[in-house]
Amino acid sequence: MVKSERHAFILHQVNLHNKILCTDLCKQINVSDDTIRRDIQQLADEGRLIKFHGGALSPSFHQGDGPSKSAYAYHQKRIIAQKAVTLIKDGMFVLTTGGTTILEMAKALPLELHATFISGSIPALAEYMLHPNIEVIAIGDKVSKHSKITVGTEAIMRLKDLKVDMCILGTSAINENGISDNDWEVVHVKKAMIESSKKLVCLTISEKLNSQQPLQVCESKRIDTLITELEPSHPLLVPYVHAGIRVM
Repeated sequence: MVKSERHAFILHQVNLHNKILCTDLCKQINVSDDTIRRDIQQLADEGRLIKFHGGALSPSFHQGDGPSKSAYAYHQKRIIAQKAVTLIKDGMFVLTTGGTTILEMAKALPLELHATFISGSIPALAEYMLHPNIEVIAIGDKVSKHSKITVGTEAIMRLKDLKVDMCILGTSAINENGISDNDWEVVHVKKAMIESSKKLVCLTISEKLNSQQPLQVCESKRIDTLITELEPSHPLLVPYVHAGIRVM
């Protein structure tokens, strides 16, 4: 794979998953760690991604209050967000992760909705606080600068004290075996969120279907509802329907 092809692959992966690790890229592209690090450094110098020790972040995910339209697959995420808000009813307690799709969902919540949202995601909490009728509860602990979500023992212990109506999970990767991620600390928080919820709703653009990251979050049998931008009858969703998951 020539340099331009490597750069295109790296940018696609970082936009798709928000965060990538050098070790994973080395395996996927079959090149040395030094080569990947040089590629990431050049792309960072060009402002096309954000470099951190051991990997890279998507600028659209990490830009704070920047325009949401710069997010990867923005229009697909808006469709997913509109579907997701139909599941949230007055009086519900809803636990959410973070990510650009969750932020679009937060912006799409009806103004008349009265519900309680619980999250450790700093951007999601900020968005929920703008809503006139939503109660907001923050799960506190150390903040992961990469994921902008609270992680650690205190966050997990607080989550274990909850039993909420629904967990809405932003997804890094999903296949027939379940949901996976590449961040050890975030995975443990997501596991605790799932265990603390009666229902699990998974949000993902269709491009992440049939993909896998190194760390398992949960098995597919734990997912109650899968929401993508596709029509529920789309062939890509058939395996998930056969697994007993409701698709939207």
